[in-house]
Amino acid sequence: MAGGRRGLVAPQNTFLENIVRRSNVWTLSHRQTDTNFVLGNAQIVDWPIVYSNDGFCKLSGYHRAEVMQKSSTCSFMYGELTDKDTTEKVRLTFENYEMNSFEILMYKKNRTPVWFFVKIAPIRNEQEKVVLFLCTFSDITAFKQPIEDDSSKGWGKFARLTRALTSSRGVLQQLQPTVHKGENVHKHSRLAEVLQLGSDILPQYKQETPKTPPHIILHYCLFKTTWDWVILILTFYTAIMVPYNVSFKTKQNNVTWLVVDSIVDVIFLVDIVLNFHTTFVGPAGEVISDPKLIRMNYLKTWFVIDLLSCLPYDVINAFENVDEGISSLFSSLKVVRLLRLGRVARKLDHYIEYGAAVLVLLVCVFGLAAHWLACIWYSIGDYEVIDEDSNSPRMDSWLYILAETMGKPYRFNASGSGKWEGGPSKDSVYITSLYFTMTSLTSIGFGNIAPTTDGEKIFAVAMMMIGSLLYATIFGNVTTIFQQMYANTNRYHEMINSVRDFLKLYQVPKGLSERVMDYIASTWSMSRGIDTEKVLQICPKDMRADICVHLNRKVFKEHPAFRLASDGCLRALAMEFQTIHCAPGDLIYHAGESVDSLCFVVSGSLEVIQDDEVVAILGKGDVFGDVFWKEVTLAQACANVRALTYCDLHVIKRDALQKVLEFYTAFSNHFSRNLLLTYNLRKRIVFRKISDVKREEEERQRRKNEAPLNLPPDHPVRKLFQRFRQQKEARMATGKTDLDEHDVEKGPAYVDVPVATAAIKTTSIVTVTESPATPSSSAPPASSPPACAASDKAKLQVPSAMSLIACRAAEPVKVKGWGRFKESMTKSDNWNKVSKAESMETLPERAKALDSQMSLKKTDSCDSGITKSDLRLDKVGDFRTTPQDHSPVQPPETRHPFYPIPEQTLQASLQELKLELKDDLKNLNVKMSSLEAQLAEALQLLKSRRSSAGSPLFDISRPASPELDKEDIFS
Repeated sequence: MAGGRRGLVAPQNTFLENIVRRSNVWTLSHRQTDTNFVLGNAQIVDWPIVYSNDGFCKLSGYHRAEVMQKSSTCSFMYGELTDKDTTEKVRLTFENYEMNSFEILMYKKNRTPVWFFVKIAPIRNEQEKVVLFLCTFSDITAFKQPIEDDSSKGWGKFARLTRALTSSRGVLQQLQPTVHKGENVHKHSRLAEVLQLGSDILPQYKQETPKTPPHIILHYCLFKTTWDWVILILTFYTAIMVPYNVSFKTKQNNVTWLVVDSIVDVIFLVDIVLNFHTTFVGPAGEVISDPKLIRMNYLKTWFVIDLLSCLPYDVINAFENVDEGISSLFSSLKVVRLLRLGRVARKLDHYIEYGAAVLVLLVCVFGLAAHWLACIWYSIGDYEVIDEDSNSPRMDSWLYILAETMGKPYRFNASGSGKWEGGPSKDSVYITSLYFTMTSLTSIGFGNIAPTTDGEKIFAVAMMMIGSLLYATIFGNVTTIFQQMYANTNRYHEMINSVRDFLKLYQVPKGLSERVMDYIASTWSMSRGIDTEKVLQICPKDMRADICVHLNRKVFKEHPAFRLASDGCLRALAMEFQTIHCAPGDLIYHAGESVDSLCFVVSGSLEVIQDDEVVAILGKGDVFGDVFWKEVTLAQACANVRALTYCDLHVIKRDALQKVLEFYTAFSNHFSRNLLLTYNLRKRIVFRKISDVKREEEERQRRKNEAPLNLPPDHPVRKLFQRFRQQKEARMATGKTDLDEHDVEKGPAYVDVPVATAAIKTTSIVTVTESPATPSSSAPPASSPPACAASDKAKLQVPSAMSLIACRAAEPVKVKGWGRFKESMTKSDNWNKVSKAESMETLPERAKALDSQMSLKKTDSCDSGITKSDLRLDKVGDFRTTPQDHSPVQPPETRHPFYPIPEQTLQASLQELKLELKDDLKNLNVKMSSLEAQLAEALQLLKSRRSSAGSPLFDISRPASPELDKEDIFS
């Protein structure tokens, strides 16, 4: 299985795990209970905390959810005794992205003052940009001056110091510079050295492939894969030669074979050395590259077996003066080398990935079994060919028959060794033995070689049984055996092949394809191809609930919100939990998605990203999602949640959780009070980026330094706008003139020419005959022709046509209806405002004094009989100037009389408005009736055309009469 062989090798961000592991190393080496550190975002204003470990939470008394998004300067822990200069230095350290250490007095959550030794170090990413701050805290209260004077007197100080020393021996070593006066208090702490904060090799916050030390070999690299195949070939060589040498009792005096065997032994010794420096896959699928763990794992598993199989037995057996018994013993010990087959067994998953390799291995196994059986068959025949009782060869032995057949009979050497010698050669004997075992294993058996002695017959029976089993297993039921033994592996390969075909068919990008393949491999390595839901469906409800409680035991034990839950409540919750495995880079939540689940982090680390900034880093024991039990609506995620490493999440849906909480009301209250979300995805964090603040400041300075834009009077832009303005005024004047000329409803215009006097500077040509309250929009010059300066009475009674034509341009535009009334009201208000400057007591007297001079009389109106005045307001230049001239504070000789609009004029305007509205309504009704008539005629015409479609072919259509056309036009 590829996933199990390679392990989890996808690029992942192991920054948090590295910090925790190094801090744990320091904790164990210095006999500490915990290390205390926080991580802050370096790209957001006030450097908010995105992660705090359990040690810091215990030390400060704050929960992790309470610390999140607070400033990394820990300003929330400052108090009245905190040194202001030190806090300012801390702030400057953060602003300048520096590394520094401080001794500062802070306060716990219960407001207990504590002295801390704080170490600050910037963390960079792959672009060498500072993205995080790592702040470590150490309690040094025992070695500082007492905060309360009473505790420093007598035995109190000694008791406090003794307790501190017995509980924290490592702190004394870490803070030794603070004990001795005169030494630098800013030396690097031992914790900082362990975390590599004092060196240039800082842990970086980035995704990277798992790295190994220089002397460690990855178990899936090309060199190691090639080496494993060489070891496989040499193992088969050993499995063939060792039984042959032991059975045929060959003393390898041949230098060539001795050198070859020695080289093989050296290669196996080298393999032992390499195994001490080769990574392996841990139980959770992770790649173990720690040298210490590698050595311990190999020593506990295969080291002894590999060492026994590599001893140089051939070298000892090669000496000629060695006793025969000792030589036979060492020859027998060569069988121990067969233990090298264990290398094939433990690396079998390396070789069965390829179909051809599997077939070759099966054939080799069958041939190796036949070889071993042939060696054993020869050993039995060689032992029984000579009868020890009669000291003569057995005539029925297959070796004796073979020797007689080949013409090489056995003979007794009486003068020499005193033993039987001769017989067939070893090569002929081995080939004959292999031939017999092969025919027996394949169930063929020609019978030319048959067992005759009891030992041979017993062995033949055993060989037939083994042969039948091997034959049936390897050749008869290969497919069935593989389906039964490797069903999960077959499903894995089937799934992998399907995914590969899918990715190739739809041309999925390479990066995404690798993520998909790695996710499948990691998921398979975690579940081993077992369908958890399918297994749980087999079990009864009670057993299924117990299994679910066991699977979610980490969540229930780590979070205090589940402590008071009853067994029934825990079982109900466990049945609703789901386990999710996430690969590095997977997004659990997208911004804008509905938050319908509550997630508990069991292993791995995640990051919360809002507006392309990391606002939180979540690790083991954290909770994120939404407070469903307090909110009514479904929330939208305000940030992205992305996995940094391989993560295991235990998730419960919103509806399922609410159903359980509604049923268990007592647990619901405890749960809502004690479950604190590390990050609430409903709430959006409002922050400002430091880069944005700097950019705004630079823009403000740039605008401040820029000179204002001042255009000269002769600038082309100014000339262009001036030209547009002149064209607009010309168009308005032309439109106004055309409106006056084509207004057929306007009566005869009475034009008055103002009298040129020294006191009059501007005059108004408002005509009372049409609208007494409407002032003129233009004023003729003082040097008007005297022809227009006729008497007022003559002008009112006998209007001159020449005067009308000459003064037509000075006539104001006449308005109708509501516009006339509105304009009258506007001018009335303006005149009333002007007249307010005069005293209410002088107005009646002035009116009486001027009554004799300016009398109003009823004249014939050209349209509605409105009251008109003999005195034209536009002619009374001597009596109307500016509103300041009519003020009561001025002397009487400088004031001129000014009359407000009479009430009769307003009533007449209203009456005229009423009549005009009636006329408009009548005209509208007439037009509506004509439109209805035309619509009716159109409908009749369409109806007649439809009916004419069914008329005879030669029916003549008559055109409409001219009278009807005229009526339509005039209507």
